[in-house]
Amino acid sequence: MSVFWDAIKQAVALVVSGDSYVFGVMWMSLRVAGTATLLGMVVGIPIGSWLALRRFWGWGAAATVLNVGLMLPPVVVGLFVFLLLSRQGPLGSLSLLYSPTAMIIAEFFITAPVIAAITMGGVGSVPKEVRLQAMGLGASRWQTTWLVLREARVTLLSGIVAGFGAAISEVGAVRMVGGNLSVNGHNMTGTMTTATMALVTQGNYAMAVAFGLILLLLAFVITFVLTRTQQGIRRRWLQS
Repeated sequence: MSVFWDAIKQAVALVVSGDSYVFGVMWMSLRVAGTATLLGMVVGIPIGSWLALRRFWGWGAAATVLNVGLMLPPVVVGLFVFLLLSRQGPLGSLSLLYSPTAMIIAEFFITAPVIAAITMGGVGSVPKEVRLQAMGLGASRWQTTWLVLREARVTLLSGIVAGFGAAISEVGAVRMVGGNLSVNGHNMTGTMTTATMALVTQGNYAMAVAFGLILLLLAFVITFVLTRTQQGIRRRWLQS
């Protein structure tokens, strides 16, 4: 138990002292996961909404592929992005491998399917009568779609929370394309998860637990804020 108490003390000391490496890793985690989640929203919400509101030949196959994305192994995503950005890959000339951009790309392929699949389920659960009533009142297709998205906004926020959680907790794909690099004590591509793994490998368990506790606290605070926002949206929806 002493290692845990030492880790807690060390975690508090690192945060209070404003350790540059710790805050650099925390910022990198938020930067990469946040950007990947935003990109996942831009792509995932329209795709999920489109599949929920349209029926066409091959719809079942498309929906199945989207749901498979929920169980896509992160290490496979990391390998795909690694090969894509490697020197022999089609995008190798961009020299993006082992950079924050490569990490964002990897996390995007993890986050976007999560947001899209949850969006598809949420938008698809909105009663069809809502759309029919809106169109009957003269609403355009875009106005009707916006109304349906507003009705499903609680579920959409749940998808965003799930997507962000998948991004910030990812380690395999991020380590594969980012490398957890640092130069002269300055963090370059390390995140909270990859830094924790590196510390465990080095046998620095107290520091690893400290990083893990900081990551848990960070994830709790962000999830708490998003959940409270979700509850506020649901409360206003019920009162309207």
